[in-house]
Amino acid sequence: MSRISFIGNVPHRNAISIFTYMFTGIIEQLGIVSAIHREGTNVHFTIDAAFTHELKIDQSVAHNGCCLTVVDIHGSTYTVTAIHETLQKTNLGSWNVGTKVNLERCMLMNGRLDGHIVQGHVDTTGVCMRIEDQDGSWKFTFQYSTEQVTVEKGSITVNGTSLTVVDSKPNEFSVCIIPYTYDHTNFHAIALGEMVNLEFDIIGKYVAKLLGK
Repeated sequence: MSRISFIGNVPHRNAISIFTYMFTGIIEQLGIVSAIHREGTNVHFTIDAAFTHELKIDQSVAHNGCCLTVVDIHGSTYTVTAIHETLQKTNLGSWNVGTKVNLERCMLMNGRLDGHIVQGHVDTTGVCMRIEDQDGSWKFTFQYSTEQVTVEKGSITVNGTSLTVVDSKPNEFSVCIIPYTYDHTNFHAIALGEMVNLEFDIIGKYVAKLLGK
């Protein structure tokens, strides 16, 4: 994949760009794990998705918020490979045939940023502690064990979905899910005690690092 950055107003291919592999957290569609093949410490996941015919080898796709590279395409399915570290630090290790996966392709540079800046790098996993039916929406509460922080009304990515934080607490936060998001992402499949992928807001992470937290 070509990496194009800008120096001034001039495109420059050798400069490092923060926009390489950028996502927005707006889920395009749900994919279904159709096959799992283990090879050494790597695991190859084959995904059945409606947009497979638009993909190409070496393209980056976020799977539950985890950026993976397309290595094979066959009919309506494509295959990605997860290494041992990815399996240990995300919820990919818990996938089975039939698992529903949130999918998003990289953002087009001339597209709208409808969610927030998402890198596709999972920071940690969280556990679903509560699900509250609020008569028209659902409130999910997650706990995590790392030092990252959330802020009230700030952004958080849960299984690749860009969401707004409510009830921010140390190592815990909640998000409210509208019916459209509930139906068109794998939130409708999340159960109590289930592990989810979390990516914290990149701007917040830089601020926290500058403040020494």
